[in-house]
Amino acid sequence: MTTAGLVGAVVQPVLIVAGAPLLVGLMRQVRAKLEGRAGAGVGQPWRDLRKLFGKERITPRGTSEVFRVAPLLLVATTLVVTVVAPFVTTDSAIDPAADLFAVVALLALGAVALALAGLDTGTAFGGMGASREMTILALVEPTLLVAIFALSVRVGSTNLAAIVAATVHDPGRVISPASLLAAVALVVVIIAETGRLPVDNPSTHLELTMVHEAMILEYAGPDLALVELASAMRLSVFLGLLANLFLPWGIATTAAPLALLVGVVVLAVKVGLLGVMLAAGEVFLAKLRLFRVPELLAGSFVLALLAVGASFFLA
Repeated sequence: MTTAGLVGAVVQPVLIVAGAPLLVGLMRQVRAKLEGRAGAGVGQPWRDLRKLFGKERITPRGTSEVFRVAPLLLVATTLVVTVVAPFVTTDSAIDPAADLFAVVALLALGAVALALAGLDTGTAFGGMGASREMTILALVEPTLLVAIFALSVRVGSTNLAAIVAATVHDPGRVISPASLLAAVALVVVIIAETGRLPVDNPSTHLELTMVHEAMILEYAGPDLALVELASAMRLSVFLGLLANLFLPWGIATTAAPLALLVGVVVLAVKVGLLGVMLAAGEVFLAKLRLFRVPELLAGSFVLALLAVGASFFLA
């Protein structure tokens, strides 16, 4: 455990918790401008969260502790990832937990908890959304593991901090075939994991198209605020991992105050730009039919496998 790792364990969660709703607001504003609308402003998600936290907690009749604990577990698992993963610094406060498999397991645990909460309500929409979420999760998680594993082959470690540090010291890795294939596969994974177009549409409540929204229809008040905050945090986490795994320049390698400040600013800029690009791309995309989504995710898995093959060939 290093000084940079300890500082990162404090700065990274604060930065992502505070900045995640602003990222969602920025993406909504970009979409609004491109669609010819005024938009509600970048700070609207924070205003919505403040309103929800001030409301009374309401629990549907017949639900168990699973429904009540799921939002807390979703936020907690995402917070742990923000502590251990390399976002601002290349060092981790809890190095064993920064392993690829541990981070992916934590992110999957939160998604599973929310799916169980959807089933716990006993409603048709909750069960439908949970079923669809588990189908997508089963197709996405192997791709996520294989895509990042392709980057770890030349490093000799599945530790995310080690992968990022190796890329910082050897920038040529970024333009290798393995990295390019893994990057494309990871982009598709992020779109599916965060419920963005063309896999899911976060701004719709149509029964036949809902995935994530169907699972949280019964949540209200502070519980809904936690779910919305956790969803924004997960989007920031995935975009931050994408930025630092493939474009890690600017991340702090020491505990110097200037290096840490640059790391914070560069992370915010990179994640913001990726969010703007994602939002701009959604304007020109239509949602895929549900039975076409597995084809898209299978294609990303093939790209991830090709990336692994290229990594072993170049190693």
